[in-house]
Amino acid sequence: MTRSTLLAGRIKIADDVTTRLVGLITTPSFQVGQGLLLEPCTAVHTWFMRYPIDVIYLSASNRVLRVVQALPPFCWGPLVSGASKVLEVPAGVCRATGTQVGDVLEFVDEE
Repeated sequence: MTRSTLLAGRIKIADDVTTRLVGLITTPSFQVGQGLLLEPCTAVHTWFMRYPIDVIYLSASNRVLRVVQALPPFCWGPLVSGASKVLEVPAGVCRATGTQVGDVLEFVDEE
């Protein structure tokens, strides 16, 4: 990680059509420490969600290409050229951690 900062300790992976389409729609809340990694993914939506989210668009090498803070429910996120995956975290996480374009994220499997 570029900043040695933890964005989420518990990340679910959505790597098939169904899990990417459903995403966080069925979750009643999204707590600090949780995240959802959608791969492959170049754009997201928050249709039918109950809360805003921070959206981090990543390249294949996990470099941050774009950050959208507090994307509200029932919105489309931007289509980001060059993105291969997206990390969704609770609204406010990117601001609190200073996550910005150019940072490189590291995903560690602790199991």
